[in-house]
Amino acid sequence: MSNFLESVSKNFDKAAAHTGLPEGLLNQIKACNSVYQMNFPVKIGNEYRVIEAYRVQHSQHRLPTKGGIRFSQKVNQDEVMALATLMTYKCAIVDVPFGGAKGGVKISPREHTPAQLQKITRRYTAELIRKNFIGPGIDVPAPDYGTGAREMAWILDTYMQFKGGEIDAAGCVTGKPVTQHGIRGRAEATGRGVFYGVREAVSHKDDMKKLGLTPGLAGKTVAVQGLGNVGYHAAQIFQNEGDSKIICIAEYEGAIYNEDGIDVDEIMKHRKKTGSIMDFPGAKNMDQRKQVLEVECDILIPAALENQIRMDNAANVKAKIIAEAANGPVTADAAEYLTNKGVMIIPDMYINAGGVTVSYFEWLKNLSHMRFGRMEKRFNQNTYSNLVGLVERLTGKTIGVKERDLLTRGADEIDLVRSGLEETMITAYNEIREVKKRKKAVEDLRTAAFISALNKISSDYLALGIFP
Repeated sequence: MSNFLESVSKNFDKAAAHTGLPEGLLNQIKACNSVYQMNFPVKIGNEYRVIEAYRVQHSQHRLPTKGGIRFSQKVNQDEVMALATLMTYKCAIVDVPFGGAKGGVKISPREHTPAQLQKITRRYTAELIRKNFIGPGIDVPAPDYGTGAREMAWILDTYMQFKGGEIDAAGCVTGKPVTQHGIRGRAEATGRGVFYGVREAVSHKDDMKKLGLTPGLAGKTVAVQGLGNVGYHAAQIFQNEGDSKIICIAEYEGAIYNEDGIDVDEIMKHRKKTGSIMDFPGAKNMDQRKQVLEVECDILIPAALENQIRMDNAANVKAKIIAEAANGPVTADAAEYLTNKGVMIIPDMYINAGGVTVSYFEWLKNLSHMRFGRMEKRFNQNTYSNLVGLVERLTGKTIGVKERDLLTRGADEIDLVRSGLEETMITAYNEIREVKKRKKAVEDLRTAAFISALNKISSDYLALGIFP
C-alpha cells in the first residue's frame, strides 16, 4: 500500500504528463522547499517529555505560505510533506494567493489536559518564531485535525508576546475565535465549501446522467465519515439547505445507519448527552465504524483521515459520488479503480478548499483592520428600502413587514463570507470541469484539478523569469 506522500506524487506525475511543461519546472513545483523538524521539551505533570513536531513549507512561489497544524499521534514527516504539497495545489485551484505549508505535532490531544495542550502549543509557536517560520507575510498557520480556534488563539497570543507592536500581528494565524480577530463563518467554512462544491457538481445534467442520478441535491442519500468540525457542518448543511437525507454517520466510537434518515442536530445532542453516537433512537448500530464507507448511497463524504479507502476495500464502495472532505482519504490506486468503475471522485484539493478560502478572507480582514460589511451594510439597506418604497408608491401596493425586511437587509460579514465562498467553489469547479472536457485523455476530476493547479503555479514561476 502506498503511503500518503507517494499517493500525492503519483497523482502529480499522472497530471504532469498532460501539461507539456518543462521537466525542470515540474520538478521545482513538486519539491518541498523547506522542512523543519523539531524536538522540544515540555513539562507534563512531574516529568519532562520531548515532543516531536514539524512545519513544512512546500512552495514559496507566493507568500505567505499557508496551511493548518494538526495534533495527532500519527504525525510524521512524510504526512506533513504530503499535506503541505496538497495545500499548494489547493490554493492555486481556488485562486488564493498563498504557497502551501503544513504543521504537525506528534501528540494525542485526548491524552492531554487543556493546560498541557496550551504549554505544547505555545512552545511549538516559539520554535516557529525562532526559525522565522511564522508571520503574516511569511507563513500563516490554521486549524487542522486535533486543533481549533482555541489553539489558534494561543498561537496569536504567543506571537504577539514575541512581536509586540507589529501592527499586522493578528494576520499571523487564521481560524481564530471571532473575539480574537477571527471571522464569522470560519468554523463552518470547510463543510460549507463541501456543500457548495457537491451542489455544483450535481447540477450538471449530463454528468449526473452518466451516474444514473438526477440533477440536484434534494432527496440524495448521504453517508458521512467523521462528525468533527468538517463532517458535522457538511452533514448539517446538506440536510438543512440541500434537503438531502443523511443515512449513515461514523465517528471514533462507531457507526450508525438509518435508511429513513438521521437528524444531524439530534445526533449531536445525543452524543453530548451520552458521549457517543451509538444507540441513537431509530438508528441501527453497525458492527464496525468503517462500514460507513461501504453503505449504498448517492454521496459518500469521508471527513476523517487519509488512506481510508484503499485497494483492500475499494471494491466494497457502493457510493456513486465520493466528496473527499478529508485530505487524501482515497489512495491513488483505489481512486483509479473506482474511476474505472464509474464512481465520481470530487478531489480533496478542491472540495475541502473552503477552509483556506475563508482563512484568506480572515487574513485580508486582519491586514485591513476592518470588519467586512461595516462600511456598506447600512448604505445598501437604505438604498434597497428606498427602492421598495418607490415600487410601493408606483404600484399602490404595500408589502408585508417580513417581506420588506428580507428585501432591504444589507449584507453582514457572514453573508459576504458565504457569498465569497460560494463564488469561489462554483468558479473553481467549472474550471476543473472545463479542463476535463478539453483534455480528452483525462478521465477523472482529480487529474483535471492537478492540471488546473499546475498551469496556474507554472505561470507564476514563468512570470518571475526563473524558467525560459
